[in-house]
Amino acid sequence: MFGVMRLVLVLLVLQTIAYVALSLYSRAVRRSKLRARWREKGRTGDEEAFVVRGLKAYDSSFRRKLILGVFIVPWVAIAALIYVVNFM
Repeated sequence: MFGVMRLVLVLLVLQTIAYVALSLYSRAVRRSKLRARWREKGRTGDEEAFVVRGLKAYDSSFRRKLILGVFIVPWVAIAALIYVVNFM
């Protein structure tokens, strides 16, 4: 029983690290794309306000929510593996 608890704890820690890393990377990529779009269109005004508005829109986007799959996919895979091994 303690082996399973340790496995679950290690998996949750690894998933959290992966989620934070993916979130930071994805946000940095989005920020650089927003800055590139600003420069490409040759806009005038406050570039930082444009980037902040774009990141705020990104925070509520579906793409951002897909990163939560880091927590869901491994557990579904483990459950499917357990089902296949024990019942098929």
